[in-house]
Amino acid sequence: MDRKTKGIEGEAIAKRYYESLSFEILETNYRFRRAEIDLIALHQNQLLVFIEVKNRSSTNFGEPETFVSEEQQTRIKEAAEDYIYAINWKKDIRFDIVCVDGNGNVELFEDAF
Repeated sequence: MDRKTKGIEGEAIAKRYYESLSFEILETNYRFRRAEIDLIALHQNQLLVFIEVKNRSSTNFGEPETFVSEEQQTRIKEAAEDYIYAINWKKDIRFDIVCVDGNGNVELFEDAF
């Protein structure tokens, strides 16, 4: 399976995972300039979550801060700011990293950056 197909599959698994936690997925692959946010989810109309999905070949994920570079974090935050402004969001936000391994197992890192 190529990298793009793995990425699409990982995002689908992450989407189902958040939906199982009663989140509503508002956007997939939201783009702003050079940034992309894999998923944007809403929980009980109170919390907006910007989600970066990472595929890992093993369940030994390591530290979440090593998954997303500072440069990528900055781009994601800029895209999130654009989205927040566009929908006039005034409530809480969070940035999560979700790791999906080759077996479809999910590890969630809430408020990762």
